[in-house]
Amino acid sequence: MSTHELYVNDPHERLWQVPASGAARFSWDYDDGRDRLLALYQKGKDKQWDGQKRIDWDLEVDPKNPLGTPDEAIALYGTPYWDKMSEAERGDVRQHFASWQFSQFLHGEQGAMVCAARIVESVPDLDAKFYSATQTMDEARHAEIYARFLHEKIGMLYPINDNLQSLLSDTLRDSRWDMPYLGMQVLIEGLALAAFGMIRDTTTKPLPQQILAYVMQDEARHVAFGRMALRDYYKQLSDAELREREEFVIEGCYLMRDRLKGTEVLEDFVGIPAAEADKLSENSEYLQLFRQLLFSRIVPCVRDIGLWGERLQRAYVDMGVFEMGDQNLDLLMRQDEEIAEKLDAERFAQEEAARTAEVAEAIAQGGAAAG
Repeated sequence: MSTHELYVNDPHERLWQVPASGAARFSWDYDDGRDRLLALYQKGKDKQWDGQKRIDWDLEVDPKNPLGTPDEAIALYGTPYWDKMSEAERGDVRQHFASWQFSQFLHGEQGAMVCAARIVESVPDLDAKFYSATQTMDEARHAEIYARFLHEKIGMLYPINDNLQSLLSDTLRDSRWDMPYLGMQVLIEGLALAAFGMIRDTTTKPLPQQILAYVMQDEARHVAFGRMALRDYYKQLSDAELREREEFVIEGCYLMRDRLKGTEVLEDFVGIPAAEADKLSENSEYLQLFRQLLFSRIVPCVRDIGLWGERLQRAYVDMGVFEMGDQNLDLLMRQDEEIAEKLDAERFAQEEAARTAEVAEAIAQGGAAAG
């Protein structure tokens, strides 16, 4: 079945075209470059992996409960709508919400792939071009994996969320070479990392846990790359130039906060009017906490790269996420890598145990036959 046939709603256009702007930049300086960035580039090469092989696609997934996350994560939970539903109807809602979430992850990863390619084209430094080339491959792999999960395990897709599409459009239309970094590496990737992590840490299903853990291992490098490049560059900008970027961050953060309400499912599948759907999402205590925690990766990163003006701080106070600026981003990234490595070790141990058992059984059968 084609992707288009799996869409819950018609995405209207098969191909979204965003006019390109800005210059393609070549560097004739082939010196070694920045040690930290080249080390990250080497790590990006060393950590390449094949989503067809590393992930156990034979693991079963119940499409009516593909994530096994708490039902409290659904805005309908605890409302009269939810109470009136049969278990079969609740299963349909779980399927649609999981499809909506992972569809946005998929569309975001394609956006990240395009932005990473744009950085290769536009960034002036060769060391940054090298790393961005590895990230482009990473993002292609992530899009491939999310697409397969949606096709084979959930069986439906949702179109790109309007807010995500708007931020992608703003990011790609800007001619300044640092804006794909800021829009994608800091805002979109930062929020996605937090969303991935919350599902990874609450899912009871091994397949989505594997997918999210391995994707997050890559994304930790991507955010580190954005921090390195922008921290160095933003030290050179004037106050006016920094304010322009802070305005972009403020607008982008509000868009990203509203991106993950999931009201499309409430409106289009459940049939709840738009205003009521928005109110249900806003009033859900679980989703209020979820939206705050989504900024656990963005706020400290924005502060770290040198965008911390008074207006930006006020915006974060208004969103209720100002305290997130004190998060230890390096610790979070190390934990992401450790979780992925632990999953690999556990799977390797299970496979080794299975092989050992097979050998022992074969030896025992051979001995019995000889006797």
